[in-house]
Amino acid sequence: MAEVIKNLIFVDCEAYGKSPSTGVLTEFGAVAYPSRDKFHGILAERSPAEGSSSTMPKRLANEKEVFEKFEQWLLKVTNNEHPIFVSDNPAFDWQWINDGFWKNLGRNPFGHSARRIGDFYAGLMGDFTNSSSWKKLRVTVHDHNPVHDALGNLEAFERILKGER
Repeated sequence: MAEVIKNLIFVDCEAYGKSPSTGVLTEFGAVAYPSRDKFHGILAERSPAEGSSSTMPKRLANEKEVFEKFEQWLLKVTNNEHPIFVSDNPAFDWQWINDGFWKNLGRNPFGHSARRIGDFYAGLMGDFTNSSSWKKLRVTVHDHNPVHDALGNLEAFERILKGER
């Protein structure tokens, strides 16, 4: 009998800039699988104010406090077990979360790896190049609200598990 899949955390990040060393994580969303519990970390304005002389968005929250709350949420939704980071683009999303945890808490509860939905789907399809057509299985519209986007990815994943292609 297959083991029940648990402790997957679907994450989506919104950021100003291309990397943690050159930009600012503005907000992120996380949705736990299978419970669908949600977390929304808001750190900064989505983009600099119109006409602002500043090149970076205004900070809205204490980053350390947000990452402490995120870690506490992770511990709660996983019953203190290891969370597994899942994203549609972990090369982007994971770098921001990893940086935030290490910079603020000196650790990353996700560890050093992440899972990509597109790779899982491509493997099931037997076609290494078919890594994007799973997105049609999202229910919640992908609107760049990171909680909505993470939820849509979780919904697509559930439909993939049920055999929808």
